[in-house]
Amino acid sequence: MSAEPTPATAKTPSIPSSQLFSLAGQTAIVTGGIGAACAIALAEAGANICLIQRDDSNTATRDAIRALGRRADIAICDLSDLEAVRTVFDRALDLMGGQVHIMVNCGGIQRRAPAVEFPESYWDEVSTSKFRASWAGWAGYEEKVRMGDKHPRSLHFELRARFPTASHPGNSTTYTGDQREPQSSLALISGSRATHGVKWTREDNQLWIADVLPSLCSISRTVFVSNAEYMQGGITVPAYAAAKGGLAQLTKALSNEWSKHNVQVNAICPGYIATDMNEKLLADPTRLRQISERIPAGRWGEPKDFAGPTVFLASSASAYVSGELLVVDGGWMGR
Repeated sequence: MSAEPTPATAKTPSIPSSQLFSLAGQTAIVTGGIGAACAIALAEAGANICLIQRDDSNTATRDAIRALGRRADIAICDLSDLEAVRTVFDRALDLMGGQVHIMVNCGGIQRRAPAVEFPESYWDEVSTSKFRASWAGWAGYEEKVRMGDKHPRSLHFELRARFPTASHPGNSTTYTGDQREPQSSLALISGSRATHGVKWTREDNQLWIADVLPSLCSISRTVFVSNAEYMQGGITVPAYAAAKGGLAQLTKALSNEWSKHNVQVNAICPGYIATDMNEKLLADPTRLRQISERIPAGRWGEPKDFAGPTVFLASSASAYVSGELLVVDGGWMGR
């Protein structure tokens, strides 16, 4: 006789296999170079996209997404400017109508020099653009989404709140989500302005929330792009290896903290990819041969190789995957 399902299992909705990879009705924020291929893949799966770019001189990715019939906009941000990173999320929300469900962070730069000669300025550039920007962009906003909610359950706030609704009269520090409609979302935002369905007023210490607010801003899936360097270290790239290692552990730390809120945090770890970041390796015949001979797949990776893994980690197909470092390297790490 089979055991009775646990309450958690019983409340988990079943999704038809034909819909597991669908992102219809979802909105994603995407940064970085290989992010262009990832953004188009997400759009092909049904998502609307906000691209984070240094400037708007290149609109090819945005135009390609719009050609698919999806909504696409560009938010300008220099990822080396942490203050700009902290504010770009609000701009993205405004551009996308107050809804963002997925974050894909592919941003980063490379600097090469022997460790004993590695300039401090290189350390600052690499660590800021990759590691610190990832942290500031996701966890460091003054006004930020604290938890994503895909299914009804209890949510606990850090702020004293009062919920003047029929089902939740009086003062309370806990909002029980069981009576809300399935697939509704809740955004907890600390600030002084009304936004995206939640109003926090400093003067009277009240948080006003409507009883049922479907499709609010709810970051439920985050995909970082780390690198296989986090396990190996590379050659003459100490800052890059350190930043990627930090990002890999940040992925796990955030997953440990936020999985209970139905926020999944995962990372894709590319091997050697034929992009501008690796142009020096591609131009060095000796290193190119050494690297190419070790890759079992017999070729370097391309940005399009990350389309499938990104859609997987952004979709319901990965609903029980969190804190995962998904290596996509043509078999490199197996040698």
